[in-house]
Amino acid sequence: MRQVKPLALVAGVAMVTLAACGGGSGEEAGSATDKAFRDQGGVTKDPGRAGPAAEVEGAKSGGTVTVYLPGDPGPDSMDPTDGWSVTGNSIQQALTSRSLTQYARDPKTGEMVLVPDLATDLGHPNDDFTEWTFTIRDDATWEDGSPVTPEEIAWGIQRSMDSDTFPSGPGTEYSQTYLSGAGEYRGPYTDKGKKWDGVRVDGQDVIIKMAKPFPDMDYWGAFEAMGPVPLGKASTPPDYGKHIMSNGPYKVESFRPQEELVLVRNDQWDAGSDPARHQYVDKWVFRFNQDQAKVDQIMLSDNTESQTALSNALGSNNYDRANTELGDRLVQQSSQCTSFLAPDYTKITDINVRKAIAYAYPYQDMWLATGEVPGVTRVPANSMMPPGMAGKHDYFVDGEQFTYNPEKSKELLKEAGYEPGELQLTMVYYEPDPLAVAGEKVLIKGMEEAGFTVKGIPVQDSTYNIWLDPDSKVNKTLNLRGVSWCSDWPSGLTMLPPLLKSGAAYNTAQFSEKSIDDMMAKVTDLPLDEQADAWGAVDEEAQTKYFPFIPTAFQNQLFTFGSRIGNPSGDGQMGAPNYKDLYVEQ
Repeated sequence: MRQVKPLALVAGVAMVTLAACGGGSGEEAGSATDKAFRDQGGVTKDPGRAGPAAEVEGAKSGGTVTVYLPGDPGPDSMDPTDGWSVTGNSIQQALTSRSLTQYARDPKTGEMVLVPDLATDLGHPNDDFTEWTFTIRDDATWEDGSPVTPEEIAWGIQRSMDSDTFPSGPGTEYSQTYLSGAGEYRGPYTDKGKKWDGVRVDGQDVIIKMAKPFPDMDYWGAFEAMGPVPLGKASTPPDYGKHIMSNGPYKVESFRPQEELVLVRNDQWDAGSDPARHQYVDKWVFRFNQDQAKVDQIMLSDNTESQTALSNALGSNNYDRANTELGDRLVQQSSQCTSFLAPDYTKITDINVRKAIAYAYPYQDMWLATGEVPGVTRVPANSMMPPGMAGKHDYFVDGEQFTYNPEKSKELLKEAGYEPGELQLTMVYYEPDPLAVAGEKVLIKGMEEAGFTVKGIPVQDSTYNIWLDPDSKVNKTLNLRGVSWCSDWPSGLTMLPPLLKSGAAYNTAQFSEKSIDDMMAKVTDLPLDEQADAWGAVDEEAQTKYFPFIPTAFQNQLFTFGSRIGNPSGDGQMGAPNYKDLYVEQ
């Protein structure tokens, strides 16, 4: 799952760059903090969890919560089939758009639990995991009071097969790999009128047929793309993404992409039908593309405006003050996310040049310039799979941890036949965010000191929209992109194929090697207890042999909560605030 915030993506071009100004060996990481970097917690399952969700102790109903998202443009569309970002999914899956399964936060451990949602349990596979049956509850409704039907869920699943219509959606990876007809059936809009046998309805049962064994269908079922969509013309894209029908506790009052999303109570939602969500808050106001410095000022003021607000980020220069003044209202949330630089594999073909870029990237300084806190929200990364992920191998691509080392970068460039300043790196950065602009300046200075010239192209759109558009004139000029990727569930299956597989939507490096494609294809045929280590082996093989992606940081997140926000907490599965369980103290 991508991180929407271009500052985080630009971990490929700006985010992890501050070391350029001052070295950034990593020795000072965390020196001024008292929060250690934490691995992601585990995920357990509770297939028998029933609604209503257990009440949050002390929770009251009422009030408006304002959510500030600094430097984050938010989702372009609210169509559930299109949702594959931390920001969009964390909001929609918690508040507006239900699916087969979902996650609940254990208040005692903070760990996430996979529980039923629109299905009555977590589904039932056949013996070889090539068919799954989900029985759909009969008491869930849309915002207009009409029932959510198995046919509408089947239609939502069918839509997820349409990679041409939803090229950035998660179905491009999971439905078009694991569901029947993968690679042949192109979805209901692209293959209009063509029959598909991947899903059928039998009474209240939705039966999903697989193209290959897929033991993780219950996890995939937690995506809003595995949820209902109204039948017929009502859900025609792209218009449906502008005015979705809600089946969660909140419905859309207004949506202005890159500016604001306002959600209000859905009076047709039945708490008894939902094992994990609450409806304490009257209204949610999500404000995108905010200025980090201004948001920090608001959140640290404890004025009326800040008391019922929260922010999904905190500037590094305010960390010590926030850590002292906010107490448990400064929440550090672990996440299984890694930030990468992605040199274009078709243009930068020498592995020594890719290693030179890794030594030219000023990690510590970049974290600071772009508002991250070394040792707390960012630590150096040595692999694609993040800490705590089962099967992760500990290795170093070049025999040591990459740090900012201009002389080493120049040596590698010389071995590749380049004199200092001869090779130009061309990239984009998100100009509306002041921190991204600051980071770009640091990045250019650091990389030029390391022997490259850098052309930074300012863009007003999300950098992902540039990187993922093969027809973009700007994208065609780039030879360095980025990606910030979080696991969709705790498996290397959700971390590696979406980035490494030839033609994958988020393979921003344009990497393609048959040996790695073949290696990944074989993992899911292994016994379940061998698959985790096999994914770790894919990670190590791809990186040590080809080094297509340069890991720049493992991530944690910092959230700040106003003094009247009850139960300040994070969602460990999403790496986002725990919207389901928040309330306003009255």
